[in-house]
Amino acid sequence: MEQYFLATQKMEQEVMFPSLLRGVFPQQQGAAPAAGGPTDLYERYQLLKAIKPVVERGLASVTDQSPTGTDANTDTSSDDNDAMDAQLEERLSHHLAGLQQVLTHLTRDTNALTRRYSQILEQISPSEGQPSW
Repeated sequence: MEQYFLATQKMEQEVMFPSLLRGVFPQQQGAAPAAGGPTDLYERYQLLKAIKPVVERGLASVTDQSPTGTDANTDTSSDDNDAMDAQLEERLSHHLAGLQQVLTHLTRDTNALTRRYSQILEQISPSEGQPSW
């Protein structure tokens, strides 16, 4: 999760002119843009920027939630509680693995976008030997 936040922070610091990403497509070998999904890096940048606050809010809302319904099941047997605990543990593990995959994918996309933006800037900036005035 920390890598994702570092990658988005770096992207936000480096991408000063997102409009430079318009019409620039990801450099994936033989991959066509996803149908209905973001096609150019500008749209991808907008998507990544929109996702970040959702992830941040999602984490805050999970930690702020108070436990509910814990007193409702006081009549259940110990065996039922053990079975429910095992099922909850399995479900949590499944969802955490999915979250890890999504965050890894988002981090990879964010880093790729930042690298590509840097390449674009290198192509349009004057060479170091020439004065920029």
